[in-house]
Amino acid sequence: MTGRDPLADLRRIAFLLERANEASFRVKAFRSAARTLAELPAEELATRAEAGTLTELSGVGEVTARTVTESLRGEEPVYLRRLLATEGLDLDEEAAALRAALRGDCHTHSDWSDGGSPIEEMALAAVELGHEYLVLTDHSPRLTVARGLTAARLRRQLDYVAAVNDALPEGFRILTGIEVDILDDGSLDQDEELLARLDVVVGSVHSNLRDPKARMTRRMLTAIANPHLDILGHCTGRMVAARPPGVTGPGDRGHRARTRPPSDFDADAVFAACAEYDKAVEINSRPERQDPPKRLIRVAVEAGCRFAIDTDAHAPGQLDWQQFGCERAARCGVPVERVVNTWSAEVLLDWTGSHPG
Repeated sequence: MTGRDPLADLRRIAFLLERANEASFRVKAFRSAARTLAELPAEELATRAEAGTLTELSGVGEVTARTVTESLRGEEPVYLRRLLATEGLDLDEEAAALRAALRGDCHTHSDWSDGGSPIEEMALAAVELGHEYLVLTDHSPRLTVARGLTAARLRRQLDYVAAVNDALPEGFRILTGIEVDILDDGSLDQDEELLARLDVVVGSVHSNLRDPKARMTRRMLTAIANPHLDILGHCTGRMVAARPPGVTGPGDRGHRARTRPPSDFDADAVFAACAEYDKAVEINSRPERQDPPKRLIRVAVEAGCRFAIDTDAHAPGQLDWQQFGCERAARCGVPVERVVNTWSAEVLLDWTGSHPG
């Protein structure tokens, strides 16, 4: 049998399932099958597909076997066709222009903390999306539920990223970073020496989100004044939804949203500080966050803030969520020139390098 590339079809399905925020077990089924079948010689793969014995292999189920068989026949797999029929969001002209201007993503996670995929897979997915860089921002130590990186593990990751960069396509690079917890007193949850070594530092509040307004405001202002912080991540901490707008998937039974109200803080003071210290406000594109809400994005625009439109991706397919952040940014009048990840890596690094100085 000859036809399409079945491994590419399996990986594309996994990507689309991730983008649709489908259950992780569905994603794992297709990625596991792709890894198993990648080890087979092409002739054995074709023979097993013809004989119907693909399911004898570990990690290959009936659905993934059928997908491979259809692909080898030159047919677009039914599962893939159904996903493609329900994908996507039509962006208006301004949002589309903003999305086209983005050159990277400043907030992403790998399986070194609570992401689901290796660093290499995240990087290659970013390459396919046309990015020039990807900032790897795994969690810091205090967030133990997310396997936050100790100082020793972060040092090992820096060495690992350097090795991975040597093997990536020319013109693309992983930038080093962290999503560092903003602690109760506003300090940042990582060694100062290490924060100074990183290319980009995203600071986020993950604990005591119901702090009184005055306390939360002081906490955030202290963090923003820290010279190591570059981007204020998902500033309200709210949770509003569970699936990207307009996106459904095969077998979708609906995801119940894990809602959480936004933290209370003095937005005028916080965004004025971001503008004063030249720190960016993140527009988090995750569908369950949509953070900040549009009213606060408009406050930040009026305050003169810079922005970073990030995915907070924990899987390769989620890297395509920037379109959702771009739609919200465009509706709120965010100027393209104020979005730091429309810049080249060199310009971005000049900017982040100016903060510790």
